Amino acid sequence: MNNVKEWLQKYDELDFAGFFRLCTVGDVDRVLAKDRLLPEDYLTLLSPAAVERLEEMACRAQAETIKYFGRTVQLFAPIYVSDYCINACVYCGFNRSNHFTRRQLTLEEVEREAAAISAGGIRHILLLTGEDPARSTVAYMVDCVKILKHYFSSISIEVYALTEEQYKLLVDAGVDGMTMFQEVYEEAKYKPLHPAGPKRDFLFRLNAPERACRAGIRTITVGALLGLVPWRQEGFFTGLHAAYLQSRYPAVDVQLAIPRLRPCTGGYQTRTPAGDVDLVQYVLAYRLFMPHSGICISTRERSELRDQMIKLGVTRMSAGVSTAVGGYSEQSRDGQFELADERSVAEISSMLKKNGYQPIFQNWHYSL
Repeated sequence: MNNVKEWLQKYDELDFAGFFRLCTVGDVDRVLAKDRLLPEDYLTLLSPAAVERLEEMACRAQAETIKYFGRTVQLFAPIYVSDYCINACVYCGFNRSNHFTRRQLTLEEVEREAAAISAGGIRHILLLTGEDPARSTVAYMVDCVKILKHYFSSISIEVYALTEEQYKLLVDAGVDGMTMFQEVYEEAKYKPLHPAGPKRDFLFRLNAPERACRAGIRTITVGALLGLVPWRQEGFFTGLHAAYLQSRYPAVDVQLAIPRLRPCTGGYQTRTPAGDVDLVQYVLAYRLFMPHSGICISTRERSELRDQMIKLGVTRMSAGVSTAVGGYSEQSRDGQFELADERSVAEISSMLKKNGYQPIFQNWHYSL
């Protein structure tokens, strides 16, 4: 396939409801007997029938995770440097129609935030902005990265979709990772959720991770925002996206993020919630489909669930988080969404150790 759109289009005509209706526990057992799973096998593990085999899936997922990752969990933190946005995404606290005092950090403020975060031991940072290219320019991001390099060994970005040339500028500056939530993989359902702004361009966003791969990025994280549309189909397409990138760019570390909607400014209410058991099934199915792939869980999830998920396939967690611009070095402001796990880096590190896992603060070093 020439691009990810063609890869996903193979399943455009699939009757998902019919597929799930016909899936049986016997079908799930046959999939679990395989060593290597095909996309249709992955979809079987996402089916309602597979709920009957979650315990068996969990045992195998834990074994696969330990085999490829050991008992380790990498810790990171996000740094929000701007919440200006020109999009009208109906579910997002940064929606341009939401009225709150917006802010973009100066470079001096970026340095203060970096110092505050790194003081807690974090060495992997995720740089985030709202989508306002006139304010959060690529040149501004490059300047931020130059500062962050002095505090962190790994710098990832979660920003608006860029061109390959723009990604190359950031890679050359020191960025080694990129996170891009497609939010929704069904284009017909994507459009109403993104009524205005550059994010409305479905294909430009869909192809962004591949452009980053071509620009030389080291780690790619993809995900759908669970709760916007039914989660099983979205989980399937997200897994296919990850598999496509891994097959085309074997040197890139492809990872999955599993964000669920959280309360935020604007008060958007999900009509298709994904429950805790749903999230567990998604992680287990993905782990068996993509055993080498990292899985990230954020502070959107409450502490009890995050603690349980590290035994089921999660390999990466955020810790000591603020989703507010300037939220680490200053008095807290409203963030992009409400946190469900407000534990410090030290508290999460202690939890991991008590559960027999090693917190990883740095797994490689960027040479200045």
